Amino acid sequence: MQIHPSDLGLIARVTNLGKRYGTGPGAVAALDDVSLGLRRGEFTAIMGPSGSGKSTLMHIMAGLDSPTSGRVWLGDTDITDLPDGELTVLRRRRIGFVFQSFNLVPTLDVRANVLLPFELDGRRPSKDEQAWIDELLDTLGLAARVKHRPHELSGGQQQRVAIARALATRPDLVFADEPTGNLDSRTGREVLGLLATASSRTGQSIAMVTHDPVAASHADRILFLADGRIVRDTSRSTPEEISSYMLAMEAAA
Repeated sequence: MQIHPSDLGLIARVTNLGKRYGTGPGAVAALDDVSLGLRRGEFTAIMGPSGSGKSTLMHIMAGLDSPTSGRVWLGDTDITDLPDGELTVLRRRRIGFVFQSFNLVPTLDVRANVLLPFELDGRRPSKDEQAWIDELLDTLGLAARVKHRPHELSGGQQQRVAIARALATRPDLVFADEPTGNLDSRTGREVLGLLATASSRTGQSIAMVTHDPVAASHADRILFLADGRIVRDTSRSTPEEISSYMLAMEAAA
């Protein structure tokens, strides 16, 4: 009997993942035999020094990059060898992205930016989906700004639009790459709170790459990478505990 990742409550999984850049003596191993699963409704922070492999891991799990070895699943779908066209559709329908640089379309207003995943998928939101989008805009404090374009919004408001867009299609998994990197500390805390709420309330799985111990302290689970390997997998921790471990990692490097 075959066990499927979703039978274990896993929304995404990688096994024996390796990623090498270059060939011969100068080859660099960005990931080295990494195996992990992300659980449904869990907020996971991925941490590590620069060059530890955390962004590479996120890109491979999101289908934006391919591994040199190992397998990648999204739910019960093995995406390792999927053709680009199928990967594009899968990402659009089942994965959301929040970037440090917001990546909003400057010529579109707030509502049009949030609806962009539906436009790209060639469809309109259902009545149920539209109600969810309206709730998102209201919860994120954007209901009065839906006709504004990105240049008319603060950085925090732009990041909220990016979160609304990432959550609009209710994807299985949302990847957030340094989502608070361009925000002041108060706005950053609000954004992290919103991601945590999306995870706990609606069952979204969030995977956040960050170097910020305060940001990571909002997560249910924290993975630490060093030299392309997972060196620690722990539950919710305080910023002080995370900082202490990061400093110890860097001292040992």
